[in-house]
Amino acid sequence: MPIKIQGDLPVKEILEHENIFVMDEHRAIHQDIRPIRILILNLMPLKEDTELQLLRSLSNTPLQVDVTFMAVKTHESKNTSMSHLNKFYQTFEELKDTKYDGMIVTGAPVEQMEFEEVDYWEEMKQILDWIPSHVTSTIYLCWAAQAALYHYYGINKRPLDKKLFGLFHHRVMNRKIPLVRGFDDVFVAPHSRHTEVPADRIHACEDITVLAESEEAGVFLCMSENGRKIFVMGHPEYDRITLDNEYKRDLSKNLPIEIPVNYYENDDPKVKPLLMWRAHANNLYTNWLNYYVYQSTPYDLYGTPF
Repeated sequence: MPIKIQGDLPVKEILEHENIFVMDEHRAIHQDIRPIRILILNLMPLKEDTELQLLRSLSNTPLQVDVTFMAVKTHESKNTSMSHLNKFYQTFEELKDTKYDGMIVTGAPVEQMEFEEVDYWEEMKQILDWIPSHVTSTIYLCWAAQAALYHYYGINKRPLDKKLFGLFHHRVMNRKIPLVRGFDDVFVAPHSRHTEVPADRIHACEDITVLAESEEAGVFLCMSENGRKIFVMGHPEYDRITLDNEYKRDLSKNLPIEIPVNYYENDDPKVKPLLMWRAHANNLYTNWLNYYVYQSTPYDLYGTPF
């Protein structure tokens, strides 16, 4: 089934070229079906890249998915045009009276700052307080996962000695949980961050179930409230060349950066990176939509309290 987006969203043409079934509003209203309503709070600087990555991930399901994009109001985007934001994004004030089946909150390049130093932290706290009463299940990615663990459970992040950057192996810790159904015992996923949430503090929190962990990268996937809150510490949505672009960007700026781990064959940046995480990333989002959104959400979002 299709992803429902605005008909003139720029990434629509790319998705169609990849044979991903996308549907605009005009066609969607002629189908007698209630789509799964997904809200994406996009905090990444290159918003169109993240739109494409997440829409790809949400497309591998038989469900019709209706996507709405949110941006924070209290931060001025320097890498996405105002015309794009005004046309395709809405603010929390515009959406706060709406309920959603699922939500994704992306990472953000602010992890080296204290949470309270982030210019939109007060708005972020408002959104985090709003989510439990308006969304059935939410995935928090990378910095958003750190922010949510801090806000809901008081577990703070800490700086790493050097940037955790590349592909890392993770082991499934609890195979009975539907979110990791179909996962191999060990899988790889991308990470790109300067901070971590200490694994021992996550394990010590009785409300949190750890589902996948790495000896090198720490906890990758955990959840609470039977999947109403899902925390992903890396970037399973990343494309083949996202880490490549980040590496070459930092090199061009003379920033301290090492070759991403396990990413280039023979650690040769001139070689096209192998795509080794897409299947598990798609599996993660498909399991989420099926078991934690579609099978958990009420048909009438407004007639049933969360």
